[in-house]
Amino acid sequence: MALIPTLLLAALAAAQPAPQSAKTDVKTAPTAAASVPAKAAPAKVWPIREADYTIPNFRFKSGETLPAVRLHYTMLGTPHRDARGQIDNAVMVLHGTGGTGKQFLNPVFADQLYGPGQPLDITRYWIILPDNIGHGLSSKPSDGLHMQFPRYDYDDMVEAQYRLLHDGLGIARMRLIMGTSMGCMHGFVWGETHPDYLRALMPLACEPVELAGLNRMWRQLLIDGIKADPAWAGGEYRTQPQLGLRTAESLLFIAGSAPINFQKLYPTRDDAGAFASERVTKAIAQLDANDLIYQVDSSRTYNPWPKLEAITVPTMWINSADDFINPRNLPYPEQAVKRMPNARFRLIAETPDTHGHGTHTWAVNWTADLVDLLARTEARP
Repeated sequence: MALIPTLLLAALAAAQPAPQSAKTDVKTAPTAAASVPAKAAPAKVWPIREADYTIPNFRFKSGETLPAVRLHYTMLGTPHRDARGQIDNAVMVLHGTGGTGKQFLNPVFADQLYGPGQPLDITRYWIILPDNIGHGLSSKPSDGLHMQFPRYDYDDMVEAQYRLLHDGLGIARMRLIMGTSMGCMHGFVWGETHPDYLRALMPLACEPVELAGLNRMWRQLLIDGIKADPAWAGGEYRTQPQLGLRTAESLLFIAGSAPINFQKLYPTRDDAGAFASERVTKAIAQLDANDLIYQVDSSRTYNPWPKLEAITVPTMWINSADDFINPRNLPYPEQAVKRMPNARFRLIAETPDTHGHGTHTWAVNWTADLVDLLARTEARP
């Protein structure tokens, strides 16, 4: 079976209780990336370390607070310090809606980037892969608060990332921040709110505008579909609301689709129908309804458009032509790069081998752009 990008992935294990004071707990273990296409070579085993950082008394933009917010994160490589003792090789990669940091151990991403001599060679760079608020093993509604969990948004998520990097890991300036989908949008928030904190920015698969039009419509229908299921019970369900989740995952499947690629891989009616049914059914089993509502709704306040001029960091922004979520004929990229003094934009052409919105994770499509960005932001003697 071909590997198909999915916007929403649930955590595979329950989160641990949050400690009550800020600290970093590190665990070290090798792991192999999941979701390898059939007949592919075995996935490489990457030497990862995992940790939890806890932020005490975290105040959300809504005014709500939590006594502790836990951020789980995965690391590859080690920090390097310059002559002043400052870490100078830290790279953060930010996942999309419903994902986790470990999705970037997938062979189509990791095997193009982390190896010897590759753009993010882990003998040169310290790679940090957080699970954002509401995702993976970080604090989220399904930990117990359900719909009483603070209604977080992208600003809250970026603030927590900053606290992890600056306060928790002691990084004075990031070498690079890159992100896919929601992580792409977080990148634009970073560029406006912390313009001097990063040396390079690489957003993949998003637009720097308010989520409106069809992009908000399918998200709203997804949320409405879950809430319309009587089994949702206002978020206090005993078992997952299956009808609502099927509606939600069906919308996600369409939003993440790649028409030409799917036509190539599933050229008959029976093949196409069987694949879609199987993928949606498997995905439902990994979802939590409340987590999903929060994840999709967290984009509601996103709108970097009015302050794009504040993004002065060298930026390489990439979208793909077969992206349902960010259609190629929207005028925003051409307008936006004129307002960001150090930004470049490229649109990946659609082919039978591109993957719709999920093209962002197939690094072969943009590795050369990353190499160029790192070269033009390399520190000069």
